[in-house]
Amino acid sequence: MGYLEQMKKASLVGAFFVSVLLPVLAQAACPVPQGLSRYPVERVVDGDTLRLADGRSVRLIGINAPELAHHGRSTEPFAEAARQRLRELVAANDDSVALQFGAQGKDHYGRLLAHAYDASGHNLEAQLLAAGLGYLVAVAPNTRLVACQQAAEREARQAGRGLWRQAPVRSPEQLSESGFALVQARVQRVQRNRGGVWLELDGPLVLQVAPKFVARFDVAALQALVGRRVEARGWVIDRSRRGSVKPGQARWMLPLTDKAMLEVLP
Repeated sequence: MGYLEQMKKASLVGAFFVSVLLPVLAQAACPVPQGLSRYPVERVVDGDTLRLADGRSVRLIGINAPELAHHGRSTEPFAEAARQRLRELVAANDDSVALQFGAQGKDHYGRLLAHAYDASGHNLEAQLLAAGLGYLVAVAPNTRLVACQQAAEREARQAGRGLWRQAPVRSPEQLSESGFALVQARVQRVQRNRGGVWLELDGPLVLQVAPKFVARFDVAALQALVGRRVEARGWVIDRSRRGSVKPGQARWMLPLTDKAMLEVLP
C-alpha cells in the first residue's frame, strides 16, 4: 500500500473511531460564558476554521488541526476526519455556533480568533482535541481555556485516539520543513539575552521564548532544564531560508508562546 493510500485509510479509520466515541466526547466541555451570541456558519473550511454566513473567517483558539493539501503539500493524516467532525458538530446545532472572541481578536491572516460552543455549552475545540483530531496550542493572550483543552488532549493521547494512534513526535534530526511540529530532545544549554530565552537542544533545533512571552515562563525553571529531556510544540522556522544561521547555530527554531507548549519528560 502506498503512502497516500495509507494516509487516506488512517483518516477513514479516525472518522470511524470518532463516531464510536461520540457519547464520551460530548462530555469534553470547557466553561462557557453567559450571553454569547450565536452566528450562522456558511461552511467548515478545515478542522480548525469556520466561514460565517456574513463572510468572515473564524480560526478556533487552542487547537491546530492537521492540514489539508495546500501549497504543494499533501493532506496530513486525520485532516479530513477533523474537518468532517467539525462539520458534524456545527450541523448538529442548526449550522450555527456561539462564539467568544479572544483578547487578541484577529490573527495575521485577518481571521477572527474565537472559542466556539454548541447549544449545550460544550466547547468545540475541546471535543476535537478529545477525539485526537488536533494538537493543543497556546498563544498569549488567548490562553483562557488552556487547562481544560490540555486535559482534553491528554485524554485522547492516553487513549490513543485519532492522530495519537501513532505518536507524531519527531527528533530535531527528523525535521525537514517549516510548519507545526511536536519534538522531543534533550536540553544542552540555556541562555538569556536581548532576544529572550534560548534552549539549545541536542540536535539542529533551538527553542526561543521571545521577550514579550518571557513573563509567562519561570525563567529559573527553564535554566534548570539543562540535561533534561523535553517535548516542545509549535511552528518550526527554517532559519537557513532567512540567511540568519551563523556557524555553529541550529538550522531550526521553534518559538515558545506559553508554558503549555513545553513539557519536561521523566
